[in-house]
Amino acid sequence: MANNKDFKVKNGIQPTVYHEGVGTVTSGSEGYSLSSASYDSVSFSVAAQDTNANGFIFNATGTKLYVVGRTNRSIFQYSLSTAYDISTASYDSVSFSVAAQETNPIEAFFKSDGTKLYVIGWDGDAVFQYGLTTAYDISTASYDSVSFSFASQDTVAASIYFKPDGTKFYIMGAINDAVFQYSLSTAWDMSTASYDSVSFSFSSQETNPYGLLFNNDGTKMFITGNTSDATFQYSLTTAWDLSTASYDSVSLDHTTVMTDPFGTRFNSDGSKFYVVASNDTIYQYSTVQTTNTLDLSTGSVFEITPTSDIQVNLSNPADSGTVSQATLLLDGALLNAWDISTASYSQNFSVSTQGGTPSGLFFKPDGTKMYVTDLEDYDNDDVNEYNLSTAWDVSTASYSQNFSLGSDREPRDIFFKPDGTKVFVVNIRNGSNQAIWEYALSTAWDISTASFSDDFSISNRVSEPQGLFFHPDGTSAFVVGDTSNDAKVHLFTLSTAWDLTTASTTDTNFWVGSQETSPQGIFFKSDGTTMFIVGASGDDVNEYNLSTSWDISTASYVKNFSVSSQDNDPQSIFFKPDGARMYILGNQLNNVNEYSLGTPATITYPSTLEWPSGTAPTSPAIGETDVITISTTDGGTSYQAVQAIDGAK
Repeated sequence: MANNKDFKVKNGIQPTVYHEGVGTVTSGSEGYSLSSASYDSVSFSVAAQDTNANGFIFNATGTKLYVVGRTNRSIFQYSLSTAYDISTASYDSVSFSVAAQETNPIEAFFKSDGTKLYVIGWDGDAVFQYGLTTAYDISTASYDSVSFSFASQDTVAASIYFKPDGTKFYIMGAINDAVFQYSLSTAWDMSTASYDSVSFSFSSQETNPYGLLFNNDGTKMFITGNTSDATFQYSLTTAWDLSTASYDSVSLDHTTVMTDPFGTRFNSDGSKFYVVASNDTIYQYSTVQTTNTLDLSTGSVFEITPTSDIQVNLSNPADSGTVSQATLLLDGALLNAWDISTASYSQNFSVSTQGGTPSGLFFKPDGTKMYVTDLEDYDNDDVNEYNLSTAWDVSTASYSQNFSLGSDREPRDIFFKPDGTKVFVVNIRNGSNQAIWEYALSTAWDISTASFSDDFSISNRVSEPQGLFFHPDGTSAFVVGDTSNDAKVHLFTLSTAWDLTTASTTDTNFWVGSQETSPQGIFFKSDGTTMFIVGASGDDVNEYNLSTSWDISTASYVKNFSVSSQDNDPQSIFFKPDGARMYILGNQLNNVNEYSLGTPATITYPSTLEWPSGTAPTSPAIGETDVITISTTDGGTSYQAVQAIDGAK
């Protein structure tokens, strides 16, 4: 960052220039972050062992998993070939019955060294203690004839958790919707347990609790239930002391992944979070929060442009009694570009004046020109060129000129060489001669200067070609075909880039008919790791991941996004190069429909920052900068923060 940050301000405040010393921002990460949680698309079913799984726990290294099953009243042991990766789990054919002590077991917990096991359930109203002669090997477990009753606090136990040193444990009760705190005068010895007469009610958030967790230092608590199908986060101002707990107004909704969550766990550093649901399946999330720490000893002006959701932290303030100040320039940033699940409709532009059957769509790389192919009832097929006075804003488009392809060409899609000197059109000539046609432009991007160069027949591979896309280096082309029999993406190669005379067919293709039986348009993310297909059967965009870039044989379906509210006959798809906007050409209403993709980065702050309203400001809008001033006089015990400027440009 330059030390002369200079910008205009949208709300009328005069432009500001900062000349103070530029400070150091250190990036890091923290676990246990529900606010940044995302599902890993990883799950593991334990239904083969028990059809009523509730609680589970890992060993200290994450290489073993133990699941509590109520149907068989047993604990089942699994191995993970990759630590904490439940996709690598397999059953050890080892189990341990607790039926003699608890006929309705709900959860278990291990001593930190794996030599003790503790089990609770719905019937015994007690914690039962077991010893293991071999650490974490439940085949060596036996009952210690030691138990502790918590019936005076609650008669339906939902979860148990121990402080890492074994001097405290916590029982979550489902009758009172509260967590109860206990102490052990001898660590891990349940015979020395006693109730601390301390409890915490969470009934305002959840009335059917199942999962209780803490972070490693006892300053955060997490409660999961299936009334809300969510996990809630709480802070403890004094570690492990429930009397200091309060709700953080932070939660994780599980309904997009599963319903009826039961037991929960974190991995050792809180970067992964696991939930077992009523379908006897464990689901895995990532829960890492990126941190940006302002080192106040290095300067007084800091700038952050987030590349993910972040928490802003502060370090090394001046000693108590001395004022320590900082100015934070926080830039708005777009996250989740290319993610169609974030798409929202913005606006459209009608192309009906130029023709009644639009079929293909392409934009100049800078977004100032748009091209649409049209069948015009097959009598005067052409390519129409439009100018956009504001790049990528279709509402500013205006018709410029066209280029006639002649009659009976049936152009279905269009693609330009990146420098605008060639254009390729996929056609169905006379309904039977399927080909890609190549045209040269004597003036780049000026469609009126196009002239026919060559063509390449694809009729032996594609019966009804619809969408066309080229690899950025021009050495391969992808064509998607229509009809349920030809709902495939086909690969063609060019030995000389962008030269159809060197094109050849391949046997490589990818079937999309399971998602779309009438595919019309195709587009790839710039790095070739994601493919999008738009179709007229589902009226939606289908997204696929490619495990090997540009290799369609490695594609797998991910999700879809419906465009039926805008048009029920989508023909072509195009993305802005940064993935922040998507465009769908519709034949029903003859519109180019524009969608916004992505979300602003979420910015959180430590509890030590005090804001005038008591609430931190929202994240800056994309393309704008918020100016935050921060100061402390007590050595960083507390900070006073003010949003000095909202939305500078």
